[in-house]
This record gives sequence, structure tokens and C-alpha cells, in this order.
Amino acid sequence: MSVPAPPHGAHYSAAAERNRQPILDVLRQTLPAQGSALEIASGTGQHTAWFAQGLPGWTWQPSDAQPDAFASIRAWCAQAGVGNVRAPLLLDVLAPRWPAELSAHREPFDALFCANMLHIAPWETCTALMRGAARHLAPRGLLIVYGPFIEREVPTSPGNLAFDASLRQRDPAWGIRRLGDVADQATLAGLCLRQRVEMPANNLLLVFARTPGVHQTAP
Repeated sequence: MSVPAPPHGAHYSAAAERNRQPILDVLRQTLPAQGSALEIASGTGQHTAWFAQGLPGWTWQPSDAQPDAFASIRAWCAQAGVGNVRAPLLLDVLAPRWPAELSAHREPFDALFCANMLHIAPWETCTALMRGAARHLAPRGLLIVYGPFIEREVPTSPGNLAFDASLRQRDPAWGIRRLGDVADQATLAGLCLRQRVEMPANNLLLVFARTPGVHQTAP
């Protein structure tokens, strides 16, 4: 698949351009051939269009807390010519209940995907993401989270240390999260870390599934 130029009026992220293929490679290895996915914090829509194109057996539901992202999401998807993407939804993970459209007339999602959100949002979004996944994932569904993380027994790269410092300077509530803390929140929601994949540029792709024997979902 060739790399398209940004469509007119669309937002552009150089990081999304760089990481979309490595992420897609892992998604192809991790996900079944068919399913439905909810993307949290779709942003520019570059991931949405690329993954929908690269996973034609999947239906992709983009969402974002900022409605001004919707035009960009639509533009990237239109340029890619994908027909397996639903209209973007306004979704704030911190809302007590996520949009009714997610559950009113649809089956639970086979996957939730969230990239580069946890470190540029308050810590409460991690808890909310895990609880939302517990509510909206199918029994064998997967929560897939991508981004930089700090690990207890793994040296943090100088680049991630500098990035973390710059994030906290911009907003004290931001910062690269500790993987152990994220996994703890998953456990509280009835999820467990099933797979950790090292990605380029000192990022990780984390795959969470329902904890065996735990059937309840978070409120």
C-alpha cells in the first residue's frame, strides 16, 4: 500500500504516519480475520483509514472526544476508499456512560484500540478506559493499547525520559505511565495483560483480555 498525501482539510500526524504499519503488522498477527473494533481517541484518522484498509474483514468504529476531529477522520477514510468504517462518534472516556450507539443496536466489540492517549490525558482516563473495555468487549475481545510506558526492570530510554519531563511541564496531570500501574487498573476491571510487544521508537503495544474466571464487568 502506497503512502498517500494528506487529503485536503485533514489533520496530519508524522508519528501516526511512522507507526501505522508496524502497528498494523501486529494487529494482523493478533486479531482474527473478521470482527468489529472500536477505536478510542482516533485523532487525525490516519490510523482509522490505514487499519480499515489493511484489515478488510473488520468493521472499524472511530471515536474522539473532540468533534473537530471528525472531518479529518472522514477525509482520510474517503481518500483510502474504505467502506468498512462507521461514522465517527463523540466519546469521552471519562463520561459515566459511553455513547448509547455503542450498545443500543450492536453486538459487543471484538477489539478496542487506543493509541497515544494515556500519556497526554489525566491518569483517570486509564481507569475509565479499562472499565469501558470491560463493558463493551465481547467475551473473547481484546483491548489493544499503544504508546510509551515506563517499566520497573527495563531501563527507560533517554528520549522517553525527556518526553515524560516535557509532558509534565506542559501539564502536571500528563506523563508516561508505569506499565505496572496500567496493568493494576486492568485487573480491577476484570482484564489481564496477555501480550507485550516491543515497537519502534521505544513504544509498546499491550494486549489485554478478560481475566479467566472473571465474568463481571465494571460498572
